[in-house]
Amino acid sequence: MIQILKKINGINNIVENNNLIEIEFENKNILKIFAQLKENSKLKFNQLLDITAVDYPSREFRFDLVYILQSLTINKKIILKTIIKENENIESITNIHRSADWYERECYDLFGIEFLNHPDLRRIMTDYNFEGYPLRKDFPLTGHTEVRYDDLEKKVIYEPVKLSQEFRDFDSESPWEGMENNLFGDEKSTGDN
Repeated sequence: MIQILKKINGINNIVENNNLIEIEFENKNILKIFAQLKENSKLKFNQLLDITAVDYPSREFRFDLVYILQSLTINKKIILKTIIKENENIESITNIHRSADWYERECYDLFGIEFLNHPDLRRIMTDYNFEGYPLRKDFPLTGHTEVRYDDLEKKVIYEPVKLSQEFRDFDSESPWEGMENNLFGDEKSTGDN
C-alpha cells in the first residue's frame, strides 16, 4: 500500500505506524490526492473522520491543516497534513467528501481558514457578529465582547468585556491558598497515632 501512496503526485512524506499512516502533502494538489485516495480500488479511503488545524503563530506557514481518513476495507487510517499561511486559502474537498462541509466550516469559524469553492462557508459555532477566531493562540482569553439577553429590552445585548479583578487574591507562592494540607492516613508517615 505504501508503494501505491508514493505514486500519488503531491505527497511529500509518508510514515507508517501499525494501522495509522501519516502523510504530508502539497496543498495545491489536494483535490487530486483526495480523489485518488477515495477512488483507488486498493485503498478505498472513503470515510472522512475529521478536519482540524494547529496554530503556530510564530511560523511563516502559520497553520498545519490536518485531515483524518479511514478505509474500512483495508482497516487503516491516514492522517494527512499540509501547511498554509495565515491569509492563504485552500481548496474545499466537499465535492469528494460530503462530510467535509461541516468540518471546513468549523475550521473557518474557529481558525479563520478559508476554503475555496465551499458551498456554504459561514460561521457555524460562534455568533455572526463574533470578532476573531477563538482557537488561534493569539486570541484574547476573555474575548472582545460579552453577549447577554436583557429581559427589560427583550433582546440580545453586546457589550465590551469588563473584567472586575477585585474579588481575586492572587498569590504566586501558594496556588491553593486557604487549603490545609491534612491528608487522611498521612499521620502514619510522621509516626503520630
